[in-house]
Amino acid sequence: MQTPLRKIIHIDMDCFFAAIEMRENPALKGKPISVGGSPNSRSVVATCSYEARKFGVHSAMPVSIAVRKCPELICLPVRMDLYKKASKAIQKIFRDYTELVEPLSLDEAFLDVSDSPHCKGSATLIAQEILDRIVQSQHITASAGIASNKFLAKIASDWNKPNGLTTIRPEQVKDFIKDVPVKCIFGVGKVTQKKMTHLGIESCADLQELTSEQLTQHFGSFGDRLYELSRGIDNRPVTTERIRKSLSVEDTFAKDLPDLASCLQKIPDLCNELHRRLQRAKQQEKLFQQKLIPKILFMKMRFQDFSTTTLQMSGTRITNEAYQYLCKEIWQRGNNKAVRLLGIGIQFQQPNQPEQLELKLL
Repeated sequence: MQTPLRKIIHIDMDCFFAAIEMRENPALKGKPISVGGSPNSRSVVATCSYEARKFGVHSAMPVSIAVRKCPELICLPVRMDLYKKASKAIQKIFRDYTELVEPLSLDEAFLDVSDSPHCKGSATLIAQEILDRIVQSQHITASAGIASNKFLAKIASDWNKPNGLTTIRPEQVKDFIKDVPVKCIFGVGKVTQKKMTHLGIESCADLQELTSEQLTQHFGSFGDRLYELSRGIDNRPVTTERIRKSLSVEDTFAKDLPDLASCLQKIPDLCNELHRRLQRAKQQEKLFQQKLIPKILFMKMRFQDFSTTTLQMSGTRITNEAYQYLCKEIWQRGNNKAVRLLGIGIQFQQPNQPEQLELKLL
């Protein structure tokens, strides 16, 4: 007996933080704005308006560079409490239609409406009604993608932005997927994309020319996944369980740290903050339906040229000594360049995985 097709909706808010700021101050509408901080600080763009994107501004770009690309850019600070309040109201709208909601962040989520009785069971009509209600209640817009699986729904939500709705019907998948660029596939980063370009692979149609064995030969275990996704196959369910995978803290410094000694001096403060966040997280263990057991310690170091190096090791305790060890190792790999950012964190043991004994550092 064939498994019934699911009805999946992916909702993605349009430049969410920036849209909230324009809602709060209508004078900002139609102007290039970014949310993230001042160009005089080391902050990066969290999001920006479409007017700013026309100048090449994008998220994760240092605000100082964004201003050079768009001199008229209006730079605003992050007001997370305001964005969380709007996100909570939007999530409530989602749950009026289904309990199968998988939030990915404050501004996007998957919904499985396969068994929803609303709008006569039409996923497209449900999505349109949700978009209308977001406009009416929050005065901002979102885009939606509707398909039989999460992969296709996410691609569809980005197909007609902003304030768009795209439905990929089962009979349209075969033709639609061929034109999808490989960069749209989750897991295809810059390194993988560069390798694909070298192999002459630009679209899912190009991937379809290769067998599963050939893809595995070129891309390892990711090859099997590429074989399925390039054909529009994705069997992942919408899951409502929240699993915390990691916890981290980081600091971008007003002035670059010139040497290893100055980096090591920052470790105790970072460890103290990570300890505080871990204690708060442990108070929410029931919410995440898991016991938060540290398994891996990791560190990130970003240098003055914006290159970034990360390093990890097995460990279950947050100690100055552990992160100072990682700091020394990364510093050596960075060829003694000045440091603009330090970050430390822990990865948690995932549910149903055996506990791991702590390995001694030295």
